Amino acid sequence: MDQTTPPPGRRERKKAATRQALADAALALFLARGFDAVGVREIADAADVSVTTLFKHFPEGKVALLFDEDADREAALVAAVHNRPSGQPIPRALRDHLGSARDTARRADPRLDDFRALVERTPELREHSRRMWLRHASALASAIAEASALPADDPACLALAHFALASAGLAITSTATDADSDRALKRIFALLEHGWTAVAASPPGPA
Repeated sequence: MDQTTPPPGRRERKKAATRQALADAALALFLARGFDAVGVREIADAADVSVTTLFKHFPEGKVALLFDEDADREAALVAAVHNRPSGQPIPRALRDHLGSARDTARRADPRLDDFRALVERTPELREHSRRMWLRHASALASAIAEASALPADDPACLALAHFALASAGLAITSTATDADSDRALKRIFALLEHGWTAVAASPPGPA
């Protein structure tokens, strides 16, 4: 039996296009004027839809418009653990996924660094991002525990999830190139995979 997922229908494509138009309009306005200075009506007008339509797609309002891929990112983290090649250590799978996700996000939208800066300087967005991060860490810890046949509340699984998610931010600075970030990710995940003794005995080299 063919298990291929059928392509989305016309209605699903239209809904996805509307969501993307709203998210794009919101980000452009927020970057230009700041999160607090922009109202939902302005965003709806910029996307050429009604306010009712905006709330139909984003019932949580303005904040949700900036984090519209939240669920997809969490699902991808879990999939990186469950769908990794046989025998591949979990830290290696997470390192590869986070590096690939960063590159994909940067190619998809060159405003990624501006978006991060917007979140950092806006308390409401920073708090939402923190709560989202904790949800992702919890979901990832559960996936790690399940894949490792460990108890769901094993503190080592939660620690690995927290450190893995934190690594993405640690590897990125305002002056870092992609090669710099790759080297940093490799260094961080070498620690997570092999422990401090092995990492300290092997100074960082070229990527």
